[in-house]
Formats: sequence, C-alpha cells, structure tokens
Amino acid sequence: MIGALGTTFLFAFNAIFANRSAKILGGNLANLLRLLAAVLILGAWAHLGGQGLRGASLGWFFLSGLAGFGLGGVAMFQALPRLGSALAMLIVQCGSSLVAVAVEWGWLHSHLTLSQAAFVVVTLLGVVAGLLPRGRPGLPPVVLRAGVAWAALSACGQGLGAVLSRKAFQVAAAAHEHPDAATTAYQRALGGLFVALLVVVVASGAAPRPREATCNSPRAWPWVLANALTGPVLGVTCFQWALSTTPAGIVQPVVATAPLATIPFAMWFEHLRPRPLYYAGALLAVAGVIGLFCAR
Repeated sequence: MIGALGTTFLFAFNAIFANRSAKILGGNLANLLRLLAAVLILGAWAHLGGQGLRGASLGWFFLSGLAGFGLGGVAMFQALPRLGSALAMLIVQCGSSLVAVAVEWGWLHSHLTLSQAAFVVVTLLGVVAGLLPRGRPGLPPVVLRAGVAWAALSACGQGLGAVLSRKAFQVAAAAHEHPDAATTAYQRALGGLFVALLVVVVASGAAPRPREATCNSPRAWPWVLANALTGPVLGVTCFQWALSTTPAGIVQPVVATAPLATIPFAMWFEHLRPRPLYYAGALLAVAGVIGLFCAR
C-alpha cells in the first residue's frame, strides 16, 4: 500500500508535466518520447542491476504494458482534448478501478472483503465528487460520444494492465522468481513504447505533423524528462511494487485519487482554483484510502 501512495503522489505531478509536454509536442509525440526516455532509464537499471529481459513472467509484463501504457495511454490522449481533463480523468480513473476489480475477480478469483469493497466505493465517490465538472459539458454530441468512448477504452486498458501485472507476478512466484519492481516497469514500458511508436508512425502517414510537434523543441525536453521520471520510471515502479503484494482492485482505487492530488500542485504551477465540492470529495477519498489501509 505504501507503493500505491507513492504512485498517487508521483502521478499527481506527472499530470502537470504531461500536460506541459503535450502542449508543446502534441499528445502522441509527447507520449512516445516519455516512454522512450523511460525505457532507456529503466533499461539501464534492469540490464545492469536487475533481471533484464529474462524471466518466466516477461511476456505477461509486456502484455500489461501493451494494455496499460499502450492502449490506455493512447486512448487517454484522445479523450483529454475532447472532454477536458476533469471529465476525462473522472471516467478513466473510476472506470479503470471498476475494470480492475471485475477482471481480477472473474479471472484471478481475487475477492475483496466486504469492508474493502465498501472503502473502494467511498474512495471512488470522493473522486467523483472532487472531479465532477461544473454543469453539463457544452460539447457537440458527436464530440462528447467520441470522448466518452476514448475515455472508456483508456479505462479498460489501464484496468486490464494492472490485472495483467498481477498475473505476471503470480507466474513469477510459481517459477520461484522475484523480479524487482523497476525491472517489471521496464518490461511493461517496452510494451507501451511499441504501441506509442506504432501510433506515431500511422498518424504521421495519415496527416502532416504540426510545426510545433518536433523533437527539436528544446523547451519541451525538461517537461518530457520530468514526465518520464514521475510517470513510467518512478511512478510505475511504485505501482509495480504495490501490485506485487496487493490486489489490483485495491491498488487501482488508491491510485485513482491522483487527479485530486494534482489540483493543489496545479494551483501552484498553473494558478487554478478548485470549486468547493473538490474539498469535500478529497476528504471523502482520503477517508476511503485510510479505510483501505485498515480493512481486512
């Protein structure tokens, strides 16, 4: 659970850095470059001090990266410009938690206790209250439907990716292997990099890239590096650490509170002011997380 909290706070910073880099480079290129940086950093650790590309669970971690980093990440970058950050993150974070609980229950037969399920509900209700947009989004129906569809797809990818990591750890344990969290994050990042590279190649062939979306934008690189470190490097390493010991149905709701933790940092970086309901939602989510720590 400490790993889940670490992930939450790292992802809170990551949202700000990701937004800055995407505004400069465009979503697809920013996503590709952050994953490339993560693969280089994590790969150096994995091949020098970890297990590299060895292990019975390698294929499962790669699949986890395809689903979570790849499908989940690409779909998220499509949902954000259509729905805005609040509604997109609300659907993705709550949806991925529900997907993780359902898939883990149906596939891995990992059941939450009644008290754990109750605190998961409390946590997600806090996320809903804190992120619920003001009024109905003034979007054309076709844009709204497309945005919701992309956000739902991202939720499915991220929730499935978490459960696939749990399966990978089970396979490793059955083979009497104990891969470290950074190595597993590296193996996941490779799957995400494959999808991100494929999307950029396809998108560049379908439409010309905007002038500002270039790797030669020096002002983008500090944000790309910060995005990589707080997201796929340190954030996902903490996430993998949490999943190695705790069901995805508990880890994912804790991590779902990351957008609530982003808002105080956004107030500092971007001078945003949350609405009053945010504070009530944040308190409710904190109560739910504390309950998950104590529940058995």
